[in-house]
Amino acid sequence: MEKWIYGGKGLARWERLAVLVPFVLPGEKAKVRIERRLSGHAEAAPLEIIEPSAARRTPACPYFGRCGGCHYQHSDYAFQLEQKCEILRETLRRTARLAPPEQIEVIAGEPWGYRNRAQFHLKGGALGYLEAASSRFCPVENCPICSPEINQALEVLRRMSRQPRFPHFLQRLEIFSNGREFQLNVLEADRPPARRFFEWCAEGLPGVMNSALDYAAAGYVFRVSRRSFFQVNRFLLDRLVELAVENARGQTAVDLYAGVGLFSLALAGRFERLIAVEAGASAAADLVFNASRNAALIEVHKTTAEAFLSRLERPPDFILADPPRAGLGKPVVRELLRLKPPEIRLVACDPVTLARDLGLLARGGYRLEALTLIDLFPQTYHFETLARVRVE
Repeated sequence: MEKWIYGGKGLARWERLAVLVPFVLPGEKAKVRIERRLSGHAEAAPLEIIEPSAARRTPACPYFGRCGGCHYQHSDYAFQLEQKCEILRETLRRTARLAPPEQIEVIAGEPWGYRNRAQFHLKGGALGYLEAASSRFCPVENCPICSPEINQALEVLRRMSRQPRFPHFLQRLEIFSNGREFQLNVLEADRPPARRFFEWCAEGLPGVMNSALDYAAAGYVFRVSRRSFFQVNRFLLDRLVELAVENARGQTAVDLYAGVGLFSLALAGRFERLIAVEAGASAAADLVFNASRNAALIEVHKTTAEAFLSRLERPPDFILADPPRAGLGKPVVRELLRLKPPEIRLVACDPVTLARDLGLLARGGYRLEALTLIDLFPQTYHFETLARVRVE
């Protein structure tokens, strides 16, 4: 196996053919079976590890390899971090033609029990995930990357699902916990049977609710409604906020894709004027509430990043952006290059779209100053990156 690539698989070569294989570590020799031949590459399944790596470990989860949630449980955690750094470096070189900084700071927390929010599928009275690259159902009794509170709720719901009163029209159920209370979110939440389901759940899960959950992070308390995004790693939230706003000061700052205000509240005390931009109705409502609750002076604009930036005539001193997986994209980058704020910080969950955006910014006169890899998703191929860029 030559290396891991972003997406959870490894890259090997056989008779000039690139072969993608899951669950094999770089440096290992394995016997595999070619499953599919595609244009330019093939996909294979491992049959036998002939020469195992010293970094290979026994997975902690009995569902690993079948469940599609984790990709790296068969490797040492320090090895995972090294490989994620290499993936980030290579993605910058290949996608953006950018030389990564010599040093990439790595921030890691507890590799197990970190998720405060998880979505489960329901089928035949069981709860579980989907199998890897499939729509097949994989029932689970617990999940080692979820918090103890989520696993506690999962056990209670498993018992309840076997009772006649359980509403079997439910297909997906999300559990979100702040360590004391639980928020349940189902797709059918507005149907009367679903509302009765929440009332029934409260009998077995004290503190369960179907509206908003209060979550303490970075010295603030955030209201997070059912349809609002919030970071899932309960151990690294404070550190993520600290790094994102570190040494940021000035007259005016803009927080793009502000969500419920995770970064906005911390930025508000560092700038004379803070503008938070959020297009999602649920998150924007939470943001307004959270600013008021925490006595933070924040101007909230309920619009898209592109629409907001297009109306600006003068650049702010500082812009922080935490876009979804699709990244900023060309229209938003075009507006940033028109305005040319002195400093931009990007929080990104996809290194490919991050590299694309950084390449566009670099060609427009920005210099990549620093990269920090924040491993919010141990045991998986996902990770968060904080990029700092300044005008040349």
